[in-house]
Amino acid sequence: MTKIEIPPDHPRKVSLETRETIIEGHESHVVATAGLLAHGRGEAFDYLIGEKTTELAELAARAAVAAMLSAEHPVISVNGNVCSLVPEDTVELSEICRAPMEINLFYYRKEREDAIKDALFAAGAKEVLGTHDHPSATIPELSSNRRKVDPKGIGAGDVILVPLEDGDRTEALKAIGKFVITIDLNPMSRTAIYSDITIVDNIIRALPLMVELARDMKDLPKEELLQIVKNFDNTENLATSVHIIMKHLEASVNDIGKIREKMNTGANEQ
Repeated sequence: MTKIEIPPDHPRKVSLETRETIIEGHESHVVATAGLLAHGRGEAFDYLIGEKTTELAELAARAAVAAMLSAEHPVISVNGNVCSLVPEDTVELSEICRAPMEINLFYYRKEREDAIKDALFAAGAKEVLGTHDHPSATIPELSSNRRKVDPKGIGAGDVILVPLEDGDRTEALKAIGKFVITIDLNPMSRTAIYSDITIVDNIIRALPLMVELARDMKDLPKEELLQIVKNFDNTENLATSVHIIMKHLEASVNDIGKIREKMNTGANEQ
């Protein structure tokens, strides 16, 4: 596949480049076909928050990093979209937080698993859990392929980062006592609602931010980290995130009117 060159002045440059990245991930077997659809759904919600990291998302990211740094055994769950979009950031966050990465796939194929593992190693990973050559345990009451977990990873983990997750597994992880962090552009999804901390942001912005925060916070006392987590209210976070979407939509209505008026004025002058 020939990579499309996006002009530097294109107003949708970042969005289009991200689409190209996820398409390349599909071509290399990292991303499932359904992952392309999931990315498009997320992109639509990104429009609704203004395609920028809000102050609210920054606070959630800070709480998420605090939870990972203060955990006994944090784990990062990796699927195809995560690996395709932010492999280096995922590896770096894993190293700073001492959180092993575990591959976990809904649309499992050994070919995909191997492609993701190779991509993570190419990004600097020293160990990847959840592969077919590792022993596996199961999450109770979950029937999909995602029920399989590595006993050294998610099976033993206390704080699990599950970016771009599905609601079924998030609910199941909560049912077995895990503290769950997610990155989800849709604050109304089951994943967002069931998680302890939801970062309502695009993963291409959220993961680099988390890496930056982890570098700054890694030497903070555990008591201070725990207090940051305790002070975070995910119910308030999600409710405010919905209000942000509503305000952005209201502002868009006004913008549409202004643009249309300008177009009509220009046409009349001609």
